[in-house]
Amino acid sequence: MVSAVAYSTGHRAWGRVHRFAHRVVRPTSPHDARRALAAREGAPVLAFGLGRSYGDCCLNPEGLLLETRGLDRLLAFDGESGVVHCEAGASLADLLATVVGRPAPDGGVWFLPVSPGTRFVTIGGAIANDVHGKNHETAGSFGRYLVDFRLLRSDGRILRCAPDENPELFCATIGGLGLTGLVLEARLRLVSVPGLWLELEEVRFEDLEGFFRLAEESKEWTYTVAWVDCLARGRALGRGIFGRARHLRDPRPVPAPAPPRLRVPFDPPFSPLNRFSLQLFNALLFRRLGRGGRRHRVRPYHELLYPLDSIGAWNRLYGARGFYQYQCVVPREGAFRAIARLLDAIAASGQGSFLAVLKTMGDLPSPGWLSFPMPGATLALDFPNRGEATLALFDRLDRIVLDAGGRLYPAKDGRMPAPVFRAGYPRWPRFAELKDPVFSSAFWRRVAEGATEPARARAA
Repeated sequence: MVSAVAYSTGHRAWGRVHRFAHRVVRPTSPHDARRALAAREGAPVLAFGLGRSYGDCCLNPEGLLLETRGLDRLLAFDGESGVVHCEAGASLADLLATVVGRPAPDGGVWFLPVSPGTRFVTIGGAIANDVHGKNHETAGSFGRYLVDFRLLRSDGRILRCAPDENPELFCATIGGLGLTGLVLEARLRLVSVPGLWLELEEVRFEDLEGFFRLAEESKEWTYTVAWVDCLARGRALGRGIFGRARHLRDPRPVPAPAPPRLRVPFDPPFSPLNRFSLQLFNALLFRRLGRGGRRHRVRPYHELLYPLDSIGAWNRLYGARGFYQYQCVVPREGAFRAIARLLDAIAASGQGSFLAVLKTMGDLPSPGWLSFPMPGATLALDFPNRGEATLALFDRLDRIVLDAGGRLYPAKDGRMPAPVFRAGYPRWPRFAELKDPVFSSAFWRRVAEGATEPARARAA
């Protein structure tokens, strides 16, 4: 039987700027999900996993949300091929706790091929956003490792989608923001790695040229990412710390990820993340490697891949008004100039982020039509919600990104104007033809259907 349908007091995106009332169903079987679609009473529908999308692509105002965590069963695992078969509500954390680390035939261990910066993401959410990680240069995005998945359409059909069956729907669903239907289950290829300990090297760089030089020198490392000082200008523009890591063949057992050691228990009356605390933090972090500017360590995988998972409800640090994340990617040709312009505009605005991440992206293409990555460089920053000042800065950043031929990441977005989306994702008209007519979201209505954009009113 379908779980009871009830109005929630409001689902909130991870950035906490957007909050809307929904009707909610928690199906525990495909039959439940079919019945919920049949009883939707004309409301638009959207799947909802663990709610780690920062903006409004996971929200469906006044519509029906299908919460998928009741569909979280591990169905099968082939220890020879590394293919795991699971329901779409299972999370990356679930796989890490059950099948990751098992021995592979080549003497290594099985591991996630791609993972974003948190393990608290469902398989369905990873497909919907075609997530990428710190290893995009060497691995590409999540969609490359999907064998197939089963998709429930609003007309009740359950379709197998794979490169050899319903191939266009396969490509539309990967990165398709949950708009082609409800993914019920999927088969994913894991990869074999030497071990679950990572060798990490951190190197300080003095300017943006230093970042690109280190990125070019680090092609043989599996994971690469840099923190940048988003307030530095002039000759220090783009300075930061470059991290590169790779798996080690280390027989020591890796400790299981512990519950969060710290937790933000409530919304502070004002955000402690302001220009003055940011200046102090950036200065201390930039100098933390000492005079040599280099450090080598060996750490368990989860400390490097999921550092923020150790802080419970860290998104509350930005206060009750929440925050936006702005993540863009620009093509390789012209990336240096575009990233320099972006960082200079951010520094000049006086707004910025403790979490300013810069990394390069590789050439491995995704099958997803609306997949975010492209060969080039991606910059991601969190911005406390300061209303019109923050949104005006984003408008300036948009112009730089579009001038460079880049695009923004829908999973992180909460205010992208329709022209910016359409310029960055030229396949969107074909995608719209395959989109399920019943499935929708606040994001889609904003960028594709001309709905009034809600972010400005809510940010004021």
